[in-house]
Amino acid sequence: MLIRRLNKIRHQQAKKVDILCNDMVSAHADFIRQLRSLNFSIDFYESILGHQDMTTLLDIVVEHIRNHVNNANVLVFLINRDGYEIHIGHDDEPIEIDIQKIESYFTDELVGSISRSNRACSLDEMFEVGLQANLQELSKVSAAAIPLGGFGSPVGFILVCRPAACKITSREIENITSITPGLTRAIRLCQAFARTENARKVL
Repeated sequence: MLIRRLNKIRHQQAKKVDILCNDMVSAHADFIRQLRSLNFSIDFYESILGHQDMTTLLDIVVEHIRNHVNNANVLVFLINRDGYEIHIGHDDEPIEIDIQKIESYFTDELVGSISRSNRACSLDEMFEVGLQANLQELSKVSAAAIPLGGFGSPVGFILVCRPAACKITSREIENITSITPGLTRAIRLCQAFARTENARKVL
């Protein structure tokens, strides 16, 4: 009986040690993920310091995201007085993009709706709010739209897409979302700087 009791106690202690070890491993993995996300944000903010030109800023955005989201196309939609404009990355992206076709998919209203959203939108959610596109073509794509500005004063959104075989992960979306507050402010500053420069030229 004594041996049985000792074995039972040892078994219970072993279970507690296993649970503690699993919790420690899980906490360590979470810490590593948070650290990577923090590094993603810090690297981005360092790269945009001092830039006042919109094209340069958006080039940095596209390059930074592509460096951290493998095989991704990155497009930045910005709201303007005429509706919206698209900033697209370089020609060596994994999915060939026809900019005229992309523009036909997105109406001014749809761009506004996505931009005002308070969270990232999946491809299915974009269809729900008015995306007009060829389903057969887009079935080959995994995509997410991350708004810039949200409920405040939206300036647009980032569209990230890549082949459907390599689905965009929630962690990748979280990393991109982490830079949107600072990026939104940087875009507004670039827009204000451009307006000031145009006013000076007129004078």
